[in-house]
Amino acid sequence: MRTARSTTRTSPVTALLTGLITLLGLIVLGTLGPTPAQAQSQSPQQSPSPGALAAGLHISDGRLLEGNGNDFIMRGVNHAHTWYQGKTTQSLADIKALGANTVRVVLADGHRWNANSAADVANVISQCKANRLICVLEVHDTTGYGEDTAAGTLDEAADYWIGLKDVLAGQENYIVINIGNEPWGNTNPEGWTAPTIAAVKKLRDAGLAHTIMVDAPNWGQDWQGVMRANAQSVYDADPTGNLIFSIHMYSVFDTAQEITDYLNAFVNAKLPILIGEFGGPADQYGDPDEDTMMATAQQLKLGYLAWSWSGNTDPILDLAINFDPTQLSSWGQRVFNGANGIAQTAKEATVYSGGSSGDTQAPTTPGIPTASSVTATSATLTWTAATDDVGVTGYDIVRVSGSSETKIATSTTNTVTVPGLTADTTYAFAVYAHDAAGNRSARSATVNVTTGSTPSGSCSVGYRIVGEWPGGFQGEINIGNTGTTAISGWKLAFTFADGQTVTNMWGGTPTQSGGTVSVTPASYTSTIPAGGSVTVGFIAGKGSTNTAPTTFTLSGATCATA
Repeated sequence: MRTARSTTRTSPVTALLTGLITLLGLIVLGTLGPTPAQAQSQSPQQSPSPGALAAGLHISDGRLLEGNGNDFIMRGVNHAHTWYQGKTTQSLADIKALGANTVRVVLADGHRWNANSAADVANVISQCKANRLICVLEVHDTTGYGEDTAAGTLDEAADYWIGLKDVLAGQENYIVINIGNEPWGNTNPEGWTAPTIAAVKKLRDAGLAHTIMVDAPNWGQDWQGVMRANAQSVYDADPTGNLIFSIHMYSVFDTAQEITDYLNAFVNAKLPILIGEFGGPADQYGDPDEDTMMATAQQLKLGYLAWSWSGNTDPILDLAINFDPTQLSSWGQRVFNGANGIAQTAKEATVYSGGSSGDTQAPTTPGIPTASSVTATSATLTWTAATDDVGVTGYDIVRVSGSSETKIATSTTNTVTVPGLTADTTYAFAVYAHDAAGNRSARSATVNVTTGSTPSGSCSVGYRIVGEWPGGFQGEINIGNTGTTAISGWKLAFTFADGQTVTNMWGGTPTQSGGTVSVTPASYTSTIPAGGSVTVGFIAGKGSTNTAPTTFTLSGATCATA
């Protein structure tokens, strides 16, 4: 479980005990044959009665479908609305512009945090629809019930949803009701089943026909297999059959087998499931295997919703730093732009096809991209912005190979940094613009980018412009020693691309030939201790452009760039 208030693991189980129990539990549940309860969960799925399906999003044959019968695979993120209500309008727009088709929205029922009012929830739904997102609404107050004394019950959460019936009615095409977040801790998790069934029945008896989502116990991670063993009985308790299970995957799921065994158990039983939360960064309990999570979800055509957009007390799980879509963290880059990520795999819900504004005019073609800050593994692309009669909402960046192309990133502005490239490789990139109605421009011309070499030395270099003025600038170069022994008598080399000329330097002595600059150390910078660094500053002349050098060598060895 992760909340915006704290990203500290709430489970009191030690890392060793958790790992051992998880391994033993998954072996028993996944490889030594099913328990009696699991054998039940693998029995044929109960068929809902004709006409019982929701008018909109619904479940059929273990799959989440739209009202028109099209398969819908959630690809999106979580947003902590209840704690950051002033950020939601812009956050949903930014999440959509980065390619997501779904957002899971944190709400509160008043047990632990101030309840989100009917008017507020109606506005959240309106904002989701305006941004052409499917909206998963969840009550967070239930988190860790039975172990966290502050947590509320699923029955209380069900009452909250029933109180919002007038707001939720008619929105079956656009929303999913996630009854309660991680509604049981690690204490007696077998107690999860009966309250979950009761809450589902209570919502159906009240006339709510929406697709319902239920979270697993064990703080959402089900490492004792209670949801897995009892999923069929919970599903059978819903007379409409419109129920989907949500597993949260953090450090309990740190091996490929644990992930694939768990997800395949549900798929093989034709029980609908998605990864309702997941993290990638390591914590004190382990290192989640997000690559397998995303790859398996793509292979099995299951949804996933990453935690979380921004605002975590521990920002390691912030996808966007300070709610800024132009400052994606490494975790954010992985989720949105990495392999099997949102930019590559998300497809907008067809309920939004064609838009509601009648806008059919595509944006103009973006300008040809230019590359800067090219390293061995990444490059920054910038292009002249497109225009549109209503407004450009974002850009799709593609890698072009012959007659084929692959979408690799999205951006809300006319610049993007593309990660995950291979050293010493030439790529061709191009850009499309799109508007809110889904109209897409013609593709821009391509730019060829050749990545740098893999660092071969125990060194890192950070280059920055301290100040700039017409005809000149001040620069700073930080040279780090990433090795285990001191570096003495070094020689730094790099190349300016735009005719810049060094006129003065401190911390080193420059020699320049054309754009190539060599620097030997001053007496007080001649030794770089292991794990330490030295700084060289300089003044240089420049023309109208001032592109930063992309490759640095120290005594002939290529350095990593910081």
